[in-house]
Amino acid sequence: MEKPIEHYWQIRLERLKEALEENRFTVSLAQDAAEVRKIVLEEILPKSGAKSVSWGGSMTLAATGLMEAVKAIPGLEVLDTANRSLPPEESLELRRRSLLVDLFILGTNAVTETGKLVNLDGMGNRVAALTFGPRNVVVLVGRNKIVPDLEDAMLRIKDFAAPANAMRLDRKTPCATTSYCEECKSPERICNTWVITEKSSPKGRVHVVLINEDLGF
Repeated sequence: MEKPIEHYWQIRLERLKEALEENRFTVSLAQDAAEVRKIVLEEILPKSGAKSVSWGGSMTLAATGLMEAVKAIPGLEVLDTANRSLPPEESLELRRRSLLVDLFILGTNAVTETGKLVNLDGMGNRVAALTFGPRNVVVLVGRNKIVPDLEDAMLRIKDFAAPANAMRLDRKTPCATTSYCEECKSPERICNTWVITEKSSPKGRVHVVLINEDLGF
């Protein structure tokens, strides 16, 4: 068999797609970042009729090149919350406004084999948008985010995703130095709000794009 690893993951992703659909999510499968862009730009975005778009911090999203592609669409209002050049007050206000856009795009820290999204957030705007506010939500999920259950999801986040993100953001936290979660009390802690999304409400509001590549933390 050619490309056995890709075939292995394709089977896993198709099984996960079924589990997510049972949980009322809409689900698409993409083989790579280019297909992610095609699905979002040519299928999801037109179907949603969105006139405004924003996103939460996501290395998966950044890896797809989707942000640049969305910003290039004429007439589409884009609230770019990833713009680090903004003053803190303006950045915070932009995040508040982003909770009312037509389409919000984000990644997830983990997804269980039973079709549950698990996230741990710092400021909370990312998980707030996932839960309520934007009319449509797109969640980009690399195959490396798949875990067996909630316990493994939380372990993955605390043991890997959170320390890696703290390092990426140059946070002054113990895990950024040691690579281990210390359940710290640092004012720069990024582990503040847990959200477990068991089902999409209403049905189909959250569209999960499963990607047959390792993307994001």
